[in-house]
Amino acid sequence: MANHGEIAALLLLSLLLPQAAAFYLPGVAPRDFHKDDELQVKVNKLSSTKTQLPYEFYFLDYCKPSKVMNSAENLGEVLRGDRIENSVYTFKMLKDEGCKVVCHAKLSPEAAKNFKEKIDDEYRVNMILDNLPVAVPRQRRDGSQIASYEHGFRVGYKVKEDQYCINNHLSFKVMYHKDLESEDYRIVGFEVIPSSVKHEYSEWDDKKPNVQTCNPSAKITPTSNIPQEVAAEKYVVFSFDVTFQSSEIKWASRWDTYLLMNDDQIHWFSIVNSLMIVLFLSGMVAMIMMRTLYRDIANYNQLETQEEVQEETGWKLVHGDAFRSPTQSDLLCVYVGTGVQFFGMTLVTMIFALLGFLSPSNRGGLMTAMVLLWVFMGLFAGYTSARLYKMFKGTEWKKITLRTAFMFPGIGFSIFFVLNAIIWGEKSSGAVPFGTMFALVFLWFGISVPLVFVGSYIGFKKPAIEDPVKTNKIPRQIPEQAWYMQPAFSILIGGILPFGAVFIELFFILTSIWLNQFYYIFGFLFIVFIILIVTCAEITIVLCYFQLCSEDYHWWWRAYLTAGSSAVYLFAYAVFYFFTKLEITKLVSGILYFGYMLIASYAFFVLTGTIGFYACLWFVRKIYSSVKID
Repeated sequence: MANHGEIAALLLLSLLLPQAAAFYLPGVAPRDFHKDDELQVKVNKLSSTKTQLPYEFYFLDYCKPSKVMNSAENLGEVLRGDRIENSVYTFKMLKDEGCKVVCHAKLSPEAAKNFKEKIDDEYRVNMILDNLPVAVPRQRRDGSQIASYEHGFRVGYKVKEDQYCINNHLSFKVMYHKDLESEDYRIVGFEVIPSSVKHEYSEWDDKKPNVQTCNPSAKITPTSNIPQEVAAEKYVVFSFDVTFQSSEIKWASRWDTYLLMNDDQIHWFSIVNSLMIVLFLSGMVAMIMMRTLYRDIANYNQLETQEEVQEETGWKLVHGDAFRSPTQSDLLCVYVGTGVQFFGMTLVTMIFALLGFLSPSNRGGLMTAMVLLWVFMGLFAGYTSARLYKMFKGTEWKKITLRTAFMFPGIGFSIFFVLNAIIWGEKSSGAVPFGTMFALVFLWFGISVPLVFVGSYIGFKKPAIEDPVKTNKIPRQIPEQAWYMQPAFSILIGGILPFGAVFIELFFILTSIWLNQFYYIFGFLFIVFIILIVTCAEITIVLCYFQLCSEDYHWWWRAYLTAGSSAVYLFAYAVFYFFTKLEITKLVSGILYFGYMLIASYAFFVLTGTIGFYACLWFVRKIYSSVKID
């Protein structure tokens, strides 16, 4: 067993270590800078883990350039609420700047109110330089000297009731790496230390501001310790200083510190331990099933006399009903087709992520890839649902195709539309604009739906899948079942193991989504996904075997729901996470959280249910084709 443990640990590390280095797409080339090249800091959204509602940087009365321009955005960036724009913070490569004034603004009553609200809700300002997000250095909880960062910097802080201070001075530190073979420099780090400073000046001049507390030649900048309060009709002077520092970090590794932001919360020992438990349990289940089945098949195939045949019990007894079409078979076909669509999207997305195509430098790339892959996987959804529908002797393939193309996307889009309307009502930049909404509808109706039809047409043209045994004309009566074989109990029990397989990873995924952290451990996630597939398949097969042994042949839906019930536990954990880890107080934010987690749980139900269903279909066909039936 020790050897197997070592192999598993090495496999785990081999998959994880490349991810830690955050390597890049071939197309994402490093940008070289020369001395005195102009550097432009771009501004992104204002974000808060308390409200989960992002806002544009210029929603608050910050200094604006003469012309505000949006940077190129992809679909994923828009869906994430990113709004990247130019700013007044510009400086030159390798040229340290002392205190430099950027603007002088008078806060209107509304502007002051907005600043106070955002400080109350702990909003953070996100900026970008050379595609690197700004980060605030912090002391690690474990006391180690390894660099640790927080995303963005706070808008300000509250001193006491109705006394707020704004972080109006930014001390930037730009880390660079010099290429030894040329005079080129590459930016490998972007830090900021924000501070609140009440600048003093006698008379304001826009062209040549003379601010006594912002002396570019002073060693300590700024030279005032009095904080800048937020008050209506009061002036605020915004300023910054810049220092450049040489670094040994190479450009290819510059994301490492960002990806290690969460204080090493991942306890590797507990994760590997959980993996070993799940793998050991899966091995035990597989071994028991193989031994039991071989014995059953050997016994059934040795029956020779008619008396012995009449005495047969268990799963062989229901061979004439095992392949009887289930009730609501149309709906089952639709759900299985949608599940295949999800499975294809998840698998290909993870492979792309493992290969480094979805690195965090490609902002919004993960979301864009998932949406596009979902659309193109419609081909497989249509094909699967039509093949299954034909196996159930269905004839109206166009009707089943329409339901496959519209049911899950329709439910998901309806919830998304309502949530988007709520976000729009809050004037948040997280609201998807009308143009993007139109693009999503076009992807659905213009590409996904036709692909589902093409897949269905191909699938329905193929010959129907033959059952390994004939189905009796009259259905058998099912004997009374023991309490532990009742559908509700066995279905809920079946969902525990698949949920247990993803339980630890789920915590980190939720933390990255709702607590504004990067998630990039796709190597480990891929291993967890494989374990999820194995556990869904095995637990469904085991419970299906027990069900058939108790002469209950209604296994079609039971197989789907057994693995799919893990989504119930996922949603229950999301509720637990909301009340124990998040500090959300606003009703709107709570509605958003539960709305999105409902969509995620529904998707998880469809995915795991389909895995369980196909494992069970393979198993039932296998066992009934292995026995001699007269």
